[in-house]
Amino acid sequence: MPHPDTTQPPHPSPASAAASSASRDQHPSPAASSASRDQHRSPAASSASRDQHHSPASAAASQPPHPSPASAATSRDPHPVRRPAPGVTARPLPRNPYLRLFAVPGTRAFTAGNLIARLPAGMFGISEVIMISAAYDSYALAGSVTATGLAASAVTAPWVARLVDRHGQARIAVPAAAVAALGHLALLLCAHLHAPAWTLFCAIALAAATPNTGGMSRARWAHLLRGDAAALHTANAFEQATDELCFMLGPVLAAVLCSALFPEAGALAATVLFLTGVLLFAAQRSTEPPVAARTAAGSPLRAPGMVPLLAVFLATGAIFGSMEVTTLAYVDGPLAGPVLALQAAGSCAAGLLYGRARRTAPLRTCLAAMTLLMAAPLLVSGTGSLLALAAGLLVAGMATAPTMVTGMALVQRLTPPSQLNEGMTLAVTALLGGIAAGSATAGWTADHAPSPALGFVLPVTAAALALTLCATTGVDRRARG
Repeated sequence: MPHPDTTQPPHPSPASAAASSASRDQHPSPAASSASRDQHRSPAASSASRDQHHSPASAAASQPPHPSPASAATSRDPHPVRRPAPGVTARPLPRNPYLRLFAVPGTRAFTAGNLIARLPAGMFGISEVIMISAAYDSYALAGSVTATGLAASAVTAPWVARLVDRHGQARIAVPAAAVAALGHLALLLCAHLHAPAWTLFCAIALAAATPNTGGMSRARWAHLLRGDAAALHTANAFEQATDELCFMLGPVLAAVLCSALFPEAGALAATVLFLTGVLLFAAQRSTEPPVAARTAAGSPLRAPGMVPLLAVFLATGAIFGSMEVTTLAYVDGPLAGPVLALQAAGSCAAGLLYGRARRTAPLRTCLAAMTLLMAAPLLVSGTGSLLALAAGLLVAGMATAPTMVTGMALVQRLTPPSQLNEGMTLAVTALLGGIAAGSATAGWTADHAPSPALGFVLPVTAAALALTLCATTGVDRRARG
């Protein structure tokens, strides 16, 4: 995997490359480049730009009534070079790469809506387990229902993502979110009314229509920052940190609502937040990627290197699933949640730091680091100290975000631009499959092993498997080519 061009789209158009190069000559930032393209996209945008200067003399100078042949040729250029009006000084861009991201017009609005829509991802699971176990007095039933929801999502999510690629985010995400919200509300009512158990499985299957909000946000960054590999790397790191934040705050918020109000409160709040966030996100049409023309490329699975990369994601998911269940079995108490949150905190911090790095590491390097750091909880588990385990999980989490950022960047490089949502959703589906397999294996180990601490061998084994798959299949080399 090449260091500086990790997240560069595979086929930037000559027009966009020329526009980006011309814009960087005057404003060396993705924000200025995006703004330059936006102002020359239509006559209405050019008129709005002239109105902002409030100077008739400047407007007259910038657009003479009888343009010369040279200026006429310039006006036909779809991406002409932006020249500052007389007396207008360009605002300096922030030095912080994350602040520069949000200098791009429209990014703050779609990020805010997407954050609201993604927070429930960390709420639904624990809310529905608490709700169903309280109504039916059965954790086995609650676990079976949530597992059915994951399995149904693994089947439907790629199809929903394919529709998003073909018809646009707003056109598909809103009705899909509405169907998913109805499924969550139906599950809530069935649990509240103590309906037959089979109705719970039907309701959770309906909720599997949930669109991949994280993938759609990453697709917007890829569209806005095309041609700027460094800025897109920072954006991917920000998105991964956002995922970790949602899975840190979501379970805590759900548990508080369910215990302080009523058992269904967490699921109800998550449903409202999810639907509201998707509506706000979809309303930001100015940053939505255009619908690409249909091609005969077929599924992104046919892209060279995609299947081996998904196998790496599958093994990586097993790391997360086995670590979570093993930690819950080892702690076995109310402190298990806060201790697990430290792993997400370590990943969030590492992701933000990784996003500021000027060079990115190959995926195999990230997986090698993850294999080493995942051994930290195993080494300290023999002490019996909860504080030592918390520190070990904090250290182990620091390898998560860099690995995920690099892996998602490879997905973006290997997937055709017209199928980007589907490609990233396939990666998420592979992760979910690995999480399910890792959780089941860790659960069996916790029940049959002489000590719960032995379960911490599983994350190290899964990380070593992911590293082996990456090294033997040459995923990095394929992306570099």
